Order: sequence, then C-alpha cells, then structure tokens
Amino acid sequence: MRIVSGSLKGRRIIAPKKLPVRPTTDMAKEGLFNILNNRLHFQDLEVIDLFAGIGSISIEFISRGTQRITAVDSNYDCIKFLTKTSEELDLNLNIIKSDVFDFLEKTPQKADLIFADPPYGIPLEEFEKIENSVRERELLNEDGLLIIEHSKHTKLEHIDTFSEQRRYGNSVFSFFKI
Repeated sequence: MRIVSGSLKGRRIIAPKKLPVRPTTDMAKEGLFNILNNRLHFQDLEVIDLFAGIGSISIEFISRGTQRITAVDSNYDCIKFLTKTSEELDLNLNIIKSDVFDFLEKTPQKADLIFADPPYGIPLEEFEKIENSVRERELLNEDGLLIIEHSKHTKLEHIDTFSEQRRYGNSVFSFFKI
C-alpha cells in the first residue's frame, strides 16, 4: 500500500500476506481523495473508518491533516498491524477492536465522515444495515457524509439517502447524505 498524498506521500506500508484484507487500490484511493479534496477541509474533519483493515484510508486522512480519526476492525491481526504501524509512524489514530455492527449500535461518537469498506461478498442487507445504523443513530454531524466502498456487482442506489457513486475498476464508492 502506498500513501497517495500529504505529509506521508510515497510511503509504502507492507502488510503481512496472512491478513484477511483487500486494501483499496492506489488508483481508487487517489480518485476518492481527489473528490474529497475538492469538497472538504481535511484538518477540520472527524472521521470514522469502519472495516479499517490495515488502515489505508485512515492513514491517507492523517497524511492530509485530519487529526481525529477512529479506525474500527474486528480482526485481531489487523488491529495488531495497525497499532504497530501507528506507533512506528507516530500517528494520532484511535484504534478500536470491535465488530463494526456492534460498534455502530453502541458508539456515542459522531463524525463528519464515515467510511465503510466491508468485505465485498457480504449480503446486500449488511450494506443496507450500515447506512441504516448510521442514519437511525444519527452518527453523522450536520452535512456529514457516509461513503461505502463495494464491488461493481453490489447496487446501493435504491437506498433513500444515496446521492452518487464513483467507479474505479472493480471498486465503487457510494456516497450517502444523511
């Protein structure tokens, strides 16, 4: 994984092969952050990164100046790797080991942006559950944004809060304004 821009630009983070992750490709990540760069002030954001994996998205936000980031993942080895990486790079990252759906049901934390990158193969109902939990629990601040990464085979346009999507190869980012 390569950091695309910001203070850590060009830095490579090599995750062990045994981790059950599918990191967002550099091309998709660069496309996403180009969109966000034109809409948001990274320094002012509070971000929650769901299904954080090796932290590719969290670290990209930090590299661009975001100070308040929470990374959530249920896999012990991913959390261990992300904690080690965070310590090595001296990152200000709040790392939580939790099932994402449990976290969404219990957290009092609100954010300006919530990014979710669940396994592509989960049932459609699980994708819908992410949006539903964020909306019903009012986890986004005013004018907040939920972004869900999914495969081109998953269709989320039917969800009421859907606003747009961008496709990069097999990866699609669906944007929801809640």
